Amino acid sequence: NVNALLHQAVAGNWRSAAHKARDQYRHPIKTLDFFGLKPDMGVIELSPGGGWYTEILAPVLRDHGQLIEAAPPLTGDGTFMHNMAMRFSAKLKSDPAVYGKVQTVPFAPPAEVKLGPDNSADMVLTFRNTHDWMNHSPQTLAKVFQAAFNVLKHGGTFGVVEHRAKPFADAETSSKALHRIPEDYMIELGLKTGFRLAGVSEINANPKDPEDVNVHRLPPDLVGPKSDHAKLNAIGEADRMTLKFVKP
Repeated sequence: NVNALLHQAVAGNWRSAAHKARDQYRHPIKTLDFFGLKPDMGVIELSPGGGWYTEILAPVLRDHGQLIEAAPPLTGDGTFMHNMAMRFSAKLKSDPAVYGKVQTVPFAPPAEVKLGPDNSADMVLTFRNTHDWMNHSPQTLAKVFQAAFNVLKHGGTFGVVEHRAKPFADAETSSKALHRIPEDYMIELGLKTGFRLAGVSEINANPKDPEDVNVHRLPPDLVGPKSDHAKLNAIGEADRMTLKFVKP
């Protein structure tokens, strides 16, 4: 039962209190349920960062499925991406009972985007990453969408959660300045890539977010003057779109 496994994973003692505090904004059980996660799937998570979602996906897929983390390669000493890759690698090694069966594939758009053999994965997931690829270039973001399309089986799901910009805002400008992308741009890119839009959810919406503030000024990062923190904490994490694309 995927619901029971998700509840067990979210309550897991390998998750820190700080990570659990984000559940109220990130709704991991509802989000993964919306994307149609099943325990026997082959799932690729793109750019896992600190592994917030890895902590939930790994135990759910451990016994009957496969989790593949498309993570930055362990090269380029001293860079931000290298340090993040080292921390993530250490995390996977730290708890074999949870992460022992997780596989990794080097992923560094735009240079390295191939996620595996074509038509091999059941699901590809990305959480709050797409603005990073957009900030490199719109072509880089398009390459990532194409790589997700290629690796998925027919009928496979590409699940996208991203910080939302104001409707019909300029995608490049809002991404660079605010780390947000307009929902219409993301949907159009998915359709251009060849996906069908199978669902749009407001699970991760936040109506308190004015959508004109850089997402890193909001929790959990709270970058900026301390005098603003109370106001920004009252808003909560950024408003997010949750899009379910399917490869025909």
